[in-house]
Amino acid sequence: MASSDIGLILENSKELDRLRKEQEEVLLEINKMHKKLQATPEVVEKPGDTSLAKLKSLYTQAKELSESEVSVSGALLTQLDALLPSGPPGQQRRRIEGNDQKRKRIKADSDISRLSPAVRSQLEACASLKGEQVAARVTGDNAEKDEWFVVKVIHFDRETKEFEVLDEEPGDDEESGGQRKYKLHMSCIIPFPKRNDPSSAPDFPPGRHVLAVYPGTTALYKATVVSPLRKVTIPSTYYLLEFDDDEEDGALPQRVVPFYKVVPLPEGHRQ
Repeated sequence: MASSDIGLILENSKELDRLRKEQEEVLLEINKMHKKLQATPEVVEKPGDTSLAKLKSLYTQAKELSESEVSVSGALLTQLDALLPSGPPGQQRRRIEGNDQKRKRIKADSDISRLSPAVRSQLEACASLKGEQVAARVTGDNAEKDEWFVVKVIHFDRETKEFEVLDEEPGDDEESGGQRKYKLHMSCIIPFPKRNDPSSAPDFPPGRHVLAVYPGTTALYKATVVSPLRKVTIPSTYYLLEFDDDEEDGALPQRVVPFYKVVPLPEGHRQ
């Protein structure tokens, strides 16, 4: 192993450090611009404002630095592969698999960092639901009607945008009889309003269709708002709802439902 080879590796390592520091500085500037635009979006309409042009320049710079980092990282890997002994096949395979996993993780982190602020914020909100109860559509897109249950969030995968959820109280007709897990796309999940914050509940007007947990069950059904939100105290903040019914005898009786068990009726809901 020649000292010149080590010198090249150290030189590329320093270049990699420099690129990463520059990326951090650029990302800080981008975040500052995002905050500025979120706080005062009207600024871009002022004559002579260069906010969007500056943001574009920063994104271009971040893209170029990211591409340079990939190039230098690739050169480093090639240099290291040339210097390392081949060793037993099993050891070599494990080393390659480790590199592949690292590349996939770096790519996933990079993909998330390139998303728009709104999408990143949505993903962060989904990730924050871990351990919370949410409304979940557990039927497929081709089902004749939608079924919504109250489930507990176990995990959210930012890359696939899928939730892993647990139905803690499956119905009597479930074959397994025990708790059941689902993997559902984020579009199948609706968070409930915060139980200790009535201000987070939508102010549904009378006549508005909603999905609500029917008292005594963990299933959500389509209902119609009879009277709007009664904001008294937290335990007594509720809607008066009239539930729809699939049976021939018409609508179910009106029921009082706490605000934290009611969500908007999704567009295209199949009853």
